[in-house]
Amino acid sequence: MEYFKESEFACKCGRCGKGFAHMQDALLIRLANARELAEFYKQPFILTSAFRCHRWNNIVGGAPNSSHLSGSAVDIQTIDLQERFIILSCLIKAGFKRIGIGKNFIHTDTDIWKSQGAVWLYDN
Repeated sequence: MEYFKESEFACKCGRCGKGFAHMQDALLIRLANARELAEFYKQPFILTSAFRCHRWNNIVGGAPNSSHLSGSAVDIQTIDLQERFIILSCLIKAGFKRIGIGKNFIHTDTDIWKSQGAVWLYDN
């Protein structure tokens, strides 16, 4: 991928060795499209979480049915309101339908088993 390294998709547990190869194609395609749109603003996407094994998902307090477990979700770091706006806009334009907004990150996924057209705020 032009804008990402395969290592950015690796599980943070440091043990399972899972990552890019376990990510869903639909997510990777939309994510690349969103990042290309953000290039106009010179806005990088820094992934703070991508694939998670069950062990790591439990450690970080992820939901038991987290979309990270199936490789269909990423969390993108945001530092301020302007970054959040640019990243959010680009994700929507790229076709993402599930977006969670936190204080310092945006979660997005392509999990077809969950309600579509959902946007939510994390209480953090």
